[in-house]
Amino acid sequence: MAKYLLASASGMGFLCLIAGLSPVQALPNLEIADKNVAINQNDSSYQKNDSHQSNLTNSISNELLIVNENQKNQDSGVDSAVKFQQQLTPQSANSSPSSDKLAQVTSVSQLSDVQPTDWAFQALQSLVERYGCIAGYPNQTYRGNRAMTRYEFAAGLNACLERINELIATATGDLVKKEDLATLQKLQEQFTAELTTLRGRVDAVEARTAKLEANQFSTTTKLNGEVIIAGVGATGGASNNSDSNIILVNRVRLNLTTSFTGKDLLLTGLQAYNFLGGANGQGSLQQSLGLAAPLLSSSSARTSFEPQFPGLNVNTLSSVGANDVQLYKLLYIFPVANKLTLFAGTAAETSDAFPTITPFYGEGQESISRFAGLNPVLRVSGGTSGTGLASAAGFIYSISPNLDLRALYGSVNANLPQKSADEALPGVSTTPLGGGVFSGSSIVAAQLTFKPSPDLDIGLNYANSYHEINILGTGLISGDVGALAGVDAGTPVKLNSFGGTVTWRFSPKIALSGYGAALFVDASSNSVNASTTFTSWMVGVHFKDLFKSGNNAGIIFGQPLYRSDAGGSAQLSPTGDNRATPYHLEGYYRFRVSDNISITPGAFILFNPEGNSNNETTTVGVLRTTFTF
Repeated sequence: MAKYLLASASGMGFLCLIAGLSPVQALPNLEIADKNVAINQNDSSYQKNDSHQSNLTNSISNELLIVNENQKNQDSGVDSAVKFQQQLTPQSANSSPSSDKLAQVTSVSQLSDVQPTDWAFQALQSLVERYGCIAGYPNQTYRGNRAMTRYEFAAGLNACLERINELIATATGDLVKKEDLATLQKLQEQFTAELTTLRGRVDAVEARTAKLEANQFSTTTKLNGEVIIAGVGATGGASNNSDSNIILVNRVRLNLTTSFTGKDLLLTGLQAYNFLGGANGQGSLQQSLGLAAPLLSSSSARTSFEPQFPGLNVNTLSSVGANDVQLYKLLYIFPVANKLTLFAGTAAETSDAFPTITPFYGEGQESISRFAGLNPVLRVSGGTSGTGLASAAGFIYSISPNLDLRALYGSVNANLPQKSADEALPGVSTTPLGGGVFSGSSIVAAQLTFKPSPDLDIGLNYANSYHEINILGTGLISGDVGALAGVDAGTPVKLNSFGGTVTWRFSPKIALSGYGAALFVDASSNSVNASTTFTSWMVGVHFKDLFKSGNNAGIIFGQPLYRSDAGGSAQLSPTGDNRATPYHLEGYYRFRVSDNISITPGAFILFNPEGNSNNETTTVGVLRTTFTF
């Protein structure tokens, strides 16, 4: 019995010493100083769908399957929230590259850098060959002179404590010998100063940790943000317009992610921007080019990070000042079963609930045009307005690990009890999208997301929507307003929209991505017989870590939305236009200055802008700087 007590009592001293000798798994990115701990993380993921994503995008676990904005983007949304458990649960701090993984050795001779002349050779020999609680690195080294981290101490302590407990439990004669204890006591005396210093450092770290915890922002909420500052210039446009001046624009977003149970997520987003436009597009780049719709600034010349209705509250046609603070995101996501997650909010977007599939989505990090980022079906009915236009509720159902179904119902003017009687235009009230949860403009949308292999992602979309006025609500082309060409602006319309998006990563750093979409528009009035079909497609190649780790690039080509058919009183093109198929060509390169700063130069060229060959070929150049924190 005394023998067992001796082994137990000496266990802590024994393990404290061997932890200093044992090369248990190290934390290469963790440095412990007297008063602080610095942790550096390397991003090795293919994307992030980054901002808001911005969707807070691209995120609930794979079982719930939902940012940014790629979007690595700070774009806040259910898609980012889908993997929120990884965000809410800190990863093990002692994880390290596979090159530093340890392997158990059975003989001290297996350690190439340990020699019989080393002063600790006998101690190591005993611990390796007698107790089996010392591990070596894959290259057969021990690295006995390197500094020890707290994680190494904990791992060595645990390994040897388990071995001692096994010896005691089996009550064999193979217990700790007096000679071993004497050796350990001698080592303990020799390392008294080092152990005291280590204890002081641990105390300092614990004190600093306690201070940080006491002064943290919130125990349930995390804050992140994105700041975009960009210079934009353009040439071309309508033949009777002169080139616009270069403009400097900004967008700032602050995103709060809150979890009350560890499984749910509340997304709250604030933003401010200085883009102009208003009800008639006044002050917008699109208007200066002569490409904007007469009532709004919808145009194919729009950048990815510009709101759909800049300078305007489209619900009431009231103005929004430059850099006014707005609530652009308010959404709550919560699981109700193993495979079922629900979400609801009063400021949400379709892209919050549906994975974007394409790697070009990332308003602050990836493509620079509105055209390239998402399938047009996701943008129908203001689905990606950039201002959280709709109130929405829906579900995410994981059919299998590789297949899930998402659906939602959205109402644009859910906060208005009734439609205004005042008219802004003939047949168009000052609340042009209607009022009430079920009485105004609304949308039912669904997406089936399929991942047949690790390198292939497929998304199939359908949307059925009703609009109080003659509008698509995508913000992608000037024909978005007056979707049924030649029909009054106040004519309500119904849309049935179909789309598909595919991304194939045929190598670890190169992906081929594309989409196709068809929007069928019909007049929703007994007095009007009119219909129009819009089509659009895009293909592109995305490069990851091009020239340098963290630098991404994209080359994109496609056809913006274009009227391919018209029936009844609808026209194929507005009067005066010379109908021609439009095309879009884009290239960009994102240079990551640091983990929190990136610069993206890029340009896109519009051939036959807005489907009108009377317009000159238009080039839009962008130099975007993005700060994330």
